[in-house]
Amino acid sequence: MPPSTQPKLARRLGFWEVTLSGIGIILGAGIYALIGQAAGSAGNAVWLSFVFSALVAFFTALSYMELSSMMPDVGAEYEYTARAVGRRMAMVIGWLIIFSGILGAATVSLGFAGYLGGLLPIAVFPAAVLLIAVLCGILLLGVKESAWVAVVFTLIEVGGLLLIIAAGIPCLGRVDYFEMPLGLSGVVTAAALVFFAYQGFEEMVKFSEETRRPERTVPLALITALVVSTVLYIFVCISAVSVVGWEALAASSAPFATVASAAWGADASLLLSVIALFATANTVLMMMFASSRISFGMARAGSLPGLLSRVHPGRHTPWTAILLVGGGALFFMFTGDIAFVANIANFTLFVTFVVVNLSVIILRYREPDRPRPFSIPGRLGNFPVFPLLGLLSCIFLLVQLEPAVLGVGALLTGIGVVIAIFYGEVEER
Repeated sequence: MPPSTQPKLARRLGFWEVTLSGIGIILGAGIYALIGQAAGSAGNAVWLSFVFSALVAFFTALSYMELSSMMPDVGAEYEYTARAVGRRMAMVIGWLIIFSGILGAATVSLGFAGYLGGLLPIAVFPAAVLLIAVLCGILLLGVKESAWVAVVFTLIEVGGLLLIIAAGIPCLGRVDYFEMPLGLSGVVTAAALVFFAYQGFEEMVKFSEETRRPERTVPLALITALVVSTVLYIFVCISAVSVVGWEALAASSAPFATVASAAWGADASLLLSVIALFATANTVLMMMFASSRISFGMARAGSLPGLLSRVHPGRHTPWTAILLVGGGALFFMFTGDIAFVANIANFTLFVTFVVVNLSVIILRYREPDRPRPFSIPGRLGNFPVFPLLGLLSCIFLLVQLEPAVLGVGALLTGIGVVIAIFYGEVEER
């Protein structure tokens, strides 16, 4: 079907739908799964790790806000990078983002299955497959339906975090909130890990082509979601260590259930396990949404097979891209533990964010007159300061990752480079 006659994505989302969906992405499985391991490195000062990660996320969020206001395209990072540094680099970044989303969805779906298996007599793999199938169906129905599912799930998972905060209120002041068993280096190491808990703010720009007045709505929704999530994270961390201390958190495979059980008994632990189902399902839903949209955007731009740019004429959803992402998630379900995979995802994020921040700087000079409904404040002449801080802070966290993670990340990047070179040569023939 010629591009001019292809059905288009429908603009059906407003500020609150985008904001709540964004909060749902950010508040997903990361905080539920990683706070224990982070506490093992940062101690009772684990809340400082979240503050540090939030600061890094904020710098980069400003870059996303400016770029999304300039180019409200579903391809997001691919479009930004292509305009700033060329299509081949954009293809590498797009590859990393798509792979990260698919791998993350596969891993978190297994986490969902683990929680479900603790509540019902169902094996892990069938439960994970069922989740992917159901979420693919929701994504195929339409962006409005997907957003409302995300909103409902978000409210439930926020409720779980509020329960943890409530559990900690009577215990405030019991511990030293600056206790760092491994010193400041442990806090920084934990910050590199828990950055996974902020994964999602960058995905919000992929709602742009399906949002009303995206050049204003998306930047405002992005910063709102990031601020709300950060405040919740800080309160949750302080409450959790107040109830059981960092040692118990670090030793638990279900840290929030441990906190709830210590505060209110076994029934509360069961409730938190149920809430964790919604949190993990929401994360998988939004990861699949984001990966399908950037796959669609790259295909529409000619950097992936055109088959992936097809839009369902009735539902106005990129159905082939959704099925590809769902199939990829099913394929990668055999991957390892969530902390290792989370750090691989962090690698792809840090590399992507370095390039995104660099893109803002380049475009300030290359396209100074291009309309920017949102322009990052703070500059020296025409040089934007915050994108530089975002770039440097992402590099700093990147080098904190374990050598094995850096090795796998470098391998993935290398594969992306090979694909970009090969596909670029095919396009040029």
